[in-house]
Amino acid sequence: MKRILIAVVLLLPGIFLQAQNQVFRIDNPDFKKSPYTGMTRRHWKDAALYMLKGAFGYIKQIDDPMVFPKQAGKSYPRNESQKTTEKLEGLSRTLFFAAPLLREDGDFTINGISVAAYYRHHIAGLVDPESDLFIRPRDKNGGPSQTLVEFGALALSLSIAPELLWDPLPKAQKDALAETMISYGDGPTVPSNWKFFNIFVLSFFRDKGYTVNNSLLEEYLQKSLDHYRGNGWYNDNPAYDYYSMWAFQMYGIMWSELYGKKFFPELAARYTANFRELGKSYPYMFGRDGKMIMWGRSMSYRFASIIPFPLMGYLDQPGVDMGWMRRISSGVLLQFLQHPEFLQDQVPTLGFYGAFEPAVQGYSCRGSVYWMGKAFMALLIPEENPFWTSVENDGAWETELKKGTVVNRFQQGSDILITDYPNSGAAEIRAWCNVKVTGNWEDFRGSENYNRLSYNSAFPWQADGQAGEVAMNYLIKNQSGKWEPLRLYQFRKFEDGVYYRDVKLETDSLVNLRLADIPLADGILRIDRSMGHLPVELRLGHYAQPRKNQAIRKESRKVKGYEVQIIDNGIYQLAMIPLMGWNSMETITSTGLHPDAAESAVINVAGKTVPGISETNTYASLMLWKKSGEPFTTEELMPVKKLKLNTKEHSVLVTFRNGTQKQLRYN
Repeated sequence: MKRILIAVVLLLPGIFLQAQNQVFRIDNPDFKKSPYTGMTRRHWKDAALYMLKGAFGYIKQIDDPMVFPKQAGKSYPRNESQKTTEKLEGLSRTLFFAAPLLREDGDFTINGISVAAYYRHHIAGLVDPESDLFIRPRDKNGGPSQTLVEFGALALSLSIAPELLWDPLPKAQKDALAETMISYGDGPTVPSNWKFFNIFVLSFFRDKGYTVNNSLLEEYLQKSLDHYRGNGWYNDNPAYDYYSMWAFQMYGIMWSELYGKKFFPELAARYTANFRELGKSYPYMFGRDGKMIMWGRSMSYRFASIIPFPLMGYLDQPGVDMGWMRRISSGVLLQFLQHPEFLQDQVPTLGFYGAFEPAVQGYSCRGSVYWMGKAFMALLIPEENPFWTSVENDGAWETELKKGTVVNRFQQGSDILITDYPNSGAAEIRAWCNVKVTGNWEDFRGSENYNRLSYNSAFPWQADGQAGEVAMNYLIKNQSGKWEPLRLYQFRKFEDGVYYRDVKLETDSLVNLRLADIPLADGILRIDRSMGHLPVELRLGHYAQPRKNQAIRKESRKVKGYEVQIIDNGIYQLAMIPLMGWNSMETITSTGLHPDAAESAVINVAGKTVPGISETNTYASLMLWKKSGEPFTTEELMPVKKLKLNTKEHSVLVTFRNGTQKQLRYN
């Protein structure tokens, strides 16, 4: 069985060197129980402590707040008024790491400071008018705010370690905290996952004997359930993204276990039933190597994405392979903890691996990243649970996903398509995006975070360049002469292995295409048709390649009369073959656009549309990949034998070299 090679350092158990950009190292990995990652529950505790020590590197005395160096760019604080919220985020979110550890050892210290005493001190400061952390109760007509978010997070941590964080507080402080926190919980919220912040505040204080607005609590619980779309997916209004998992699903099952079975058993049963459906889809969204897909907003939360897997330990679910769930979970932890750019100044960057401004939203501060500490709610699952005792394995990649095939899982209700590629071990997702950015303060909802044609675990998305370079999307030259990405997609159907969408240009609805994605064993066949009546220039990009340990090798070939371009970074090879409609192809090297390297390369094709419906407006291309070390064969580069268009019926017949056919129908 293959093992991941992990550097081991001989240190006392639980003690780690924490230096600038030092990666997490596993002390005495257990490759018997965890043959792929070496990580057991003990190593998860070590990882939580490693992260917490980085944060406490800024705490010299108990009064010091959890404030970290600001990352240049759009993140806050951008003015003095935001600094109290910044401190509150640092407090509530680092507590995600501390609270599970305190449950098992209430006396541990960092830098000579009692961790439990530190958090109690600062929680008390929230209601001390003399403290820099002081939060006023919500004004009578005050709306939802970041304070509500952080109070919801704080209520969750208070719920899991009350003996150390709540019980020792004097009654006067408890009453003051109840008054302030309930004032936010018993108030307006945002029609998204935010309702859970109200829910946890109200549930915690109800459990502690305080009077709360039970009718509002029940209303928010019911409205949160209304976001459910099936197969484990909640809609976060408007988008689908990881908030479905690190918010709706995590909060739903934890609330059910902590409070729901006691207060609202029927609602708890519904949340639990929704959680049980996760296994049908979510594990397939991670690569065989345990890597997660870069997709959606708040990417700096990273490995918070895995928390549903250990929380499956709350339930007895026959058929769920807990060894696979832990293999994914530990793999994602190491994806980031062992990346050399993950930490800067001992604190995780705002980005995916290192700092990456295109993935940052303005609502984040440097301390926001500690939302990822939700992953360590896994430590609430006892050590004798199958999540911890099962032997790591590759699950469906070993038993179900066969080499030479491609496996699609269409999610009815959310219209999400999850695709697994057994040849390369990559996972891929196609999901909703239909948000205008013009005049929208949440312009990130129509950005590269959501508007890519697909997202892949092996190829993190690259930002668009000013010169028209694009990865896994179309750019259209708009009437202002600027390259504009497509973002207004409308799902049509998933039929016979083909994912159909319509898309129109935001600034000109007369520019529109009908898209057809056909996942193949080693890539994607795209056959897209322009339905507009204006002549426009357009570009289409493959996935991008970061430059890693060697220069990216570029190669041009001719196969079966078609031009082929290949880029190889020593890890993966990407090949692009324009089959129909495209006028030119080029490989573009860029700087500062990729989340995993300063330099990157992407293959783009370019063409023009002509007015009316004709064969000229059909754009077919192959986007292929395989791991480095073995050249593409002619058969691999040209799996398509023939394309036959029927413009009257708006259809294309695809004949593959293996003799199979697909009839694409765009209506």
